[in-house]
Amino acid sequence: MKVYNNFGDYKKTPNAIVTIGTFDGVHLGHQAILKDMVRTAKEIGGETVVITFYPHPRQVLNIDSSNLRFINTQEEKLKHLEELSIDNVIIVNFTKEFSTISSESFISDYIVKNIAPVKLVIGYDHHFGKNRMGDFNLLHDMKNKYGFELQRIDAQDVENIAVSSTKIRHSLKQGDVVRANALLGYQFAYIGKVISGNKIGRKIGYPTANLNINKEHRLIETPGVYATYVDYDNMTYKSMTYIGGKPTINDDNSENIEVHIFDFNQDIYDKDIKVRFVSKIRDEHKFESLDDLKKQIEKDEMIIKEIL
Repeated sequence: MKVYNNFGDYKKTPNAIVTIGTFDGVHLGHQAILKDMVRTAKEIGGETVVITFYPHPRQVLNIDSSNLRFINTQEEKLKHLEELSIDNVIIVNFTKEFSTISSESFISDYIVKNIAPVKLVIGYDHHFGKNRMGDFNLLHDMKNKYGFELQRIDAQDVENIAVSSTKIRHSLKQGDVVRANALLGYQFAYIGKVISGNKIGRKIGYPTANLNINKEHRLIETPGVYATYVDYDNMTYKSMTYIGGKPTINDDNSENIEVHIFDFNQDIYDKDIKVRFVSKIRDEHKFESLDDLKKQIEKDEMIIKEIL
């Protein structure tokens, strides 16, 4: 997959199939669009082109940006796109100046001029351009003038719920990992480096890998204990993960991510691991003593091993 940081670097290819969006989560709705593009590109001997934006438009325009949290990092999003066999990604540097470009100009002066697509594929509720005025109707009016086909992919439903990044974020904030994973089409995960902690877990027989991730604008799941898998060095391990402070030890309310990997004794300090979430077991709780905490962790372990 080729990644371009502006339109000018992209080299036109025949029969380009194009879509536009932020694609946070690369969920089932996004996947329906992307898989359709890949299938069409193979049929006509073309290439797929995904146009996305960084930073996120809401960050630049200060639209509730202080509360904005993302399902994926930019790197994770690109990895998902690559796994779906996308050929090209153009990352538009989204600025306030760029936000003033009209929907019509964005199509004619950027997409048509630089890519010359034979087909545009968009989601059922997609909007773009200044004040989000661009939509399917506008594209329908422009397609004959600029000679591209237009396709709108219907909403993807899971248990009668239309899939969207907003609904996935809400599910994760509520601790409903099962629902979030169903809407994503894969297991929600964090990728980070293992750092040294205070080794309290080791003292009670449950050593943990303390995960360091970039938390800026990253969605952190609600505090509690989760059934998880850890991917490390091309192997997968069953694990349990705690997110939250240390109420039994002190009044630290920071968002720690601590992973106990079952049947594992390797030194993984400064190594990158991937933690995939399966389901939430219980909420964060303050115990009277470390012994009480250990007894609860033993119960958590039994429950999680039955789930995994």
